[in-house]
Amino acid sequence: QVQLVESGGGLVQAGGSLRLSCSASGRTFRSYAMGWFRQAPGKEREFVAAISWSGGGTKYVDSVKGRFTISRDDAKTTVYLQMNSLKPEDTAVYYCAADTTGWAGQPPSDVAYEYNYWGRGTQVTVSS
Repeated sequence: QVQLVESGGGLVQAGGSLRLSCSASGRTFRSYAMGWFRQAPGKEREFVAAISWSGGGTKYVDSVKGRFTISRDDAKTTVYLQMNSLKPEDTAVYYCAADTTGWAGQPPSDVAYEYNYWGRGTQVTVSS
């Protein structure tokens, strides 16, 4: 069983920055692919960013490329999402997800059902 706990959300003005953290349980964290998804009110959950084993590969949705950066610290069993130049349309609940069934060298996935563990989410609100 893997538990994921997100933190770092909050209220920020447009153009500001936030860094989300996701702390994971599990002694084999380094073998988990990790992802961030978000869900805005009235909208479906959407992919934001993902990182493969050992951070060798990353993937982003086009709307956040150049503004968001996903990274991981395997020693701290934590994945981060650095969010810069935030826009009101980034407002959503952000969820951390783990895929514990992948393999080394597997590209990061943007497909939600490929992740088998999820956190409860952290709210990010960007005011205009």
